[in-house]
Amino acid sequence: MFPDFRNPKAYVSLAVLVLAFLVPLALDTAFWTNLFVLIFVFAALSIAWNIVGGFAGQLSLGHAVFYGIGGYTATLLTQAYGISPWIGMLAGAVISGVVAVIISYPTLRLKGPFFALATIAILEVVRLLVIHEESWTGGSSGISLPLNIGWEWMIFRNKTNYLIIAFGLFLFVFWASWLIRKSRLGHYLLAIREREDAAQAVGVNTASKKTQAAVLSAMLTSIVGTFHITYLTFVDPQSAFSLELSIQIAMFALIGGMGTLAGPIAGTFLVLPIAELARAWLSGVSNGLHGLIYGVVLVVVVLTIPQGLVGSFGARVGRWVSRLPYLGRAPVAPVRAGRLAQGCARQETPVLEARNLFKNFGGLRATNDVSLTLFENEILGIIGPNGAGKTTVFNQLSGFIRPDQGTIRLRARSGQWASCNAPYEYAHQGLSRTFQTALPFTSLTVLENIMLGAFINTTDRHEAEAVALEVADLTDLTELLGVEARNLTVGGVKRLEVARALATRPKILLLDEVMAGLNPTDIDRAIAMIRRVRESGVSVVMIEHMMQAVMALSDRIIVISEGQVLTSGSPREVVENPQVIEAYLGREQQHA
Repeated sequence: MFPDFRNPKAYVSLAVLVLAFLVPLALDTAFWTNLFVLIFVFAALSIAWNIVGGFAGQLSLGHAVFYGIGGYTATLLTQAYGISPWIGMLAGAVISGVVAVIISYPTLRLKGPFFALATIAILEVVRLLVIHEESWTGGSSGISLPLNIGWEWMIFRNKTNYLIIAFGLFLFVFWASWLIRKSRLGHYLLAIREREDAAQAVGVNTASKKTQAAVLSAMLTSIVGTFHITYLTFVDPQSAFSLELSIQIAMFALIGGMGTLAGPIAGTFLVLPIAELARAWLSGVSNGLHGLIYGVVLVVVVLTIPQGLVGSFGARVGRWVSRLPYLGRAPVAPVRAGRLAQGCARQETPVLEARNLFKNFGGLRATNDVSLTLFENEILGIIGPNGAGKTTVFNQLSGFIRPDQGTIRLRARSGQWASCNAPYEYAHQGLSRTFQTALPFTSLTVLENIMLGAFINTTDRHEAEAVALEVADLTDLTELLGVEARNLTVGGVKRLEVARALATRPKILLLDEVMAGLNPTDIDRAIAMIRRVRESGVSVVMIEHMMQAVMALSDRIIVISEGQVLTSGSPREVVENPQVIEAYLGREQQHA
């Protein structure tokens, strides 16, 4: 779990970190020491914020609440009970984690600006509560730390000691962020940020993962906040629970590149020195000019490089971290698809049953008493005119829509029948799906996209990568593993959707128009791929308008029209059925 020093670029990253620490030591003035303490502190705060704001995509503008909790906890314990700030730092982190869970439960269900506004409101409420409890918090006047000198109390005459602690905390928070990004949780958070529905389809409990990110981010923020407030030797509600601080640490990540490892560092190291130097050199000209510097830099970045420094120039600015272990392809040998079960024939053993499904959207009845059964190693085709309700049935079968009436059950991985309530539960029980409109995680490579599916069965990245390589071979994606999903052709994106679903090792696979928009060559490739999927032991339900594919692949076909099952049978029986011809062509065309 440490950088691979066989890679020369790891030495570059180490050299940059060492240089950042040695510069203030070489300059050896109070100003430069204080400046670099602030740089390390705010870089650490921005990195911690980036876990929830960048990785998970939850724009928290009230994150200073955890900074303040850490600072107040340590200060009060030191003042009232003589407890060392080092212990107070841990106590504050635990309290911040608990508060993050309480806050996350209601707020993380909000979307977009509503979540950001909720975090601001919580910050303001906590600030007012601290002011109101004047008897033990000091109210709006704040409280000072006892000036006990020494490492036990984290207060020093020699400012170099503060620099050592700030740098150590910066390294610790960066290391924690790096571990999270390389872990299954980190991949899940990026998936949630991009496409939450697609993340649920590969088994991600999105609410749980976002809460985990919020807790980790809160605890790291609290730890850094404790040190910074101890460094200042004074805490008051206005500075500890500051909206300006929350926006500032978010802005550093935005300028550097949200969701990247190096982004918060790049943003802090660029903006903070400029602002602090402006404050020192121009304070006599205009008080608050450093705020203008922040604003100008932010406007320039948003207008010219909206993805941030590292996001836009990752090959140049963030190269020293982009090659740390696991970001690229690890040297894992492909596992050929030959070890999968081959030649699996259809059996009369049901693996999925839906009974009497009804679903209304207002006055529209989208599903009207639909029942179907999928058998083991069967390919079941579902066809029907546009707007017939096919995708609504799919969404009910995979948990994205709950039927108003009816039951759905599947034979789980254990072999027992199970019913599920959420998409991620279906995925864990062995049912996976694709979407009518492909939902790749565009900022991730093909390999990382497939690995997201594989993580459902393992926390080990090497195992997930081995599964991904095997599935890539099955879906003709081996040559594209290092390509970002946004650069794939339509055919490549469709195969990637199937590959990500297959990586969950499903027993049942739902394919929603995977051949829509493909050229004849890609259609032939898709047909061959689906045959290989069935031969690997997976039962398939497919919605498709491409009749060539439906006739070539399906063991049985169900026709849905106007939200209900019109008929079912073998491909030949269905295609020759007068009701089917009428549903597709209309009564007048049938008799023409």
